[in-house]
Amino acid sequence: MSRGYFGIGVEGVNKPMNVGALLRTAHAFDAAFVFTIAADYTRREGVKADTADTTLQVPFYAFPDLASMALPKGCRLVGIELLDEAHDLPSFRHPPQAAYVLGRERGSLTAPLLARCDHVVRIPTRFCVNLAVAGALVMYDRLLTLGRFAERPLHAGGPTQAKPTHRHGQQLFRRFGPYRAAPPT
Repeated sequence: MSRGYFGIGVEGVNKPMNVGALLRTAHAFDAAFVFTIAADYTRREGVKADTADTTLQVPFYAFPDLASMALPKGCRLVGIELLDEAHDLPSFRHPPQAAYVLGRERGSLTAPLLARCDHVVRIPTRFCVNLAVAGALVMYDRLLTLGRFAERPLHAGGPTQAKPTHRHGQQLFRRFGPYRAAPPT
């Protein structure tokens, strides 16, 4: 898999089945956490679409409002919104530590949340797609760009070379200082 972590959540949605589908997909893509902000979401309704029961498997945060939202230190907030000034998803470099947030079904991310975002990304479609579909596209793009996969071949078909192997660096010893290699022997 890739280095870093990500979380994904929604702001102000009122369709628990859409949230449930997003959370299930997040669990499948190995999200570190999931969250809602000022959302009308109950596990009882969401589990109808979230057959993995993600809120019992992955840390789940239900923030009552934007002011109470807290992210891990160094985590970048990335809004997903169909705005002209947003970065197109295929050209976006995902932060290693990121929290993606999507908006309500029949509206947009609120202005205060957009102001708090480090980045805003758009999926280049003609019109808005379903909340869970948009989240799945973002998570898949993250996996493609940050995962360790073999290069795509020039012609149709599967890769002609193996997936790159992970290379470990030199062993680190804390007794010689934080994150310093042991002196040569």
